[in-house]
Amino acid sequence: MSVLNFSLTKHPTCALSIQAEDDLIFHCGWRRFTASALFSQHTTGNKHKAERFLPASSTVVASVYGPICYAPIPVLVFKNDPFSGQHFLVGTGSLLGVNPNRLIIQKAILSGHPYKINRRVATIRFMFNSRDDIMFFKPVELWSKHGRRGHIKDPLGTHGHMKCMFNRSLKAQDTVCMSLYKRVFPKWTFSPVVAAPQSSM
Repeated sequence: MSVLNFSLTKHPTCALSIQAEDDLIFHCGWRRFTASALFSQHTTGNKHKAERFLPASSTVVASVYGPICYAPIPVLVFKNDPFSGQHFLVGTGSLLGVNPNRLIIQKAILSGHPYKINRRVATIRFMFNSRDDIMFFKPVELWSKHGRRGHIKDPLGTHGHMKCMFNRSLKAQDTVCMSLYKRVFPKWTFSPVVAAPQSSM
């Protein structure tokens, strides 16, 4: 058992919205199993951004726990309808390889609002709730929706207010954001037992 990475494209006839970590049926060569896939962008770098849904137009990489296979091998992915018991074709593709060290990165954005503005220095609130959180995330760069860049100078009080400095003056209607990244892993939901599809008649 290892992490299988499939190059997957959504089938044109599929009108379903396929979310990441949904239970899917994989027909990989002569094997057939059920697993939860984690979707990520198909890029040439060493870090790949996680996708929440299977896109309709582009190719993504689906990472699942499964028995070791050797590329190149075709794959068909189906979704089981719990009401009718039918299997709907979701996507087609091939095996990229077996690589448990592939880095799948999930992005989260924290947002706050300016409370007091004095030229390039502003007091930001609603991003954190405690002084300890502000001190922990102090090295992370801040950015705003109007293109300002800045950093945290000091926490103010104990309720999450903080003093921040930016490269230009901040506007009152602006929103201050912080980008955070973490590595995510596929869920261990492998099952070699696949229910037979029901007839549509």
